[in-house]
Amino acid sequence: MTQTDRIAILHEHLLKLKEAVHWLNRSYGICLDLLNKEVYSEEDYDHLEALTSRFSRLSDLLLQKIFRSLDEVEFQDRGTLIDVMNRMHKRALIDSVDQVRLIRELRNQIAHEYERTNLIELFQMTMSLIPNLQKIVQNTEAYIHDKYPVNNDLT
Repeated sequence: MTQTDRIAILHEHLLKLKEAVHWLNRSYGICLDLLNKEVYSEEDYDHLEALTSRFSRLSDLLLQKIFRSLDEVEFQDRGTLIDVMNRMHKRALIDSVDQVRLIRELRNQIAHEYERTNLIELFQMTMSLIPNLQKIVQNTEAYIHDKYPVNNDLT
């Protein structure tokens, strides 16, 4: 695989990331009104589940596709997820590895949560971490556009 191919794949992942951000932001806007509710309707639960699902999808895209693809473009060894996070911290894409660890742990909790009673707690944790995730996405998009601008020959 050539470097041009690696960069093209990175940009394909970035397009998927932008779409995922759009859908998460849509759910986030809807769910802001639910933060102070004491009783949730079935429709509210639908919104909460959409939000947590979209949070999970976006965090997976970022951690498993974008960050790993970025490492490939920059000729870094694959390594563990913690290795990837340390490199992202050095690139100033994340404020701390612990911040991303929280996002990853929440993603795992969401994936394995089946009880509606715990959905509210997951919802509140998700809402509190979305601004951090949004900042990481913005930092990452800026980094990629700065270092690897879209080459019109690739499109």
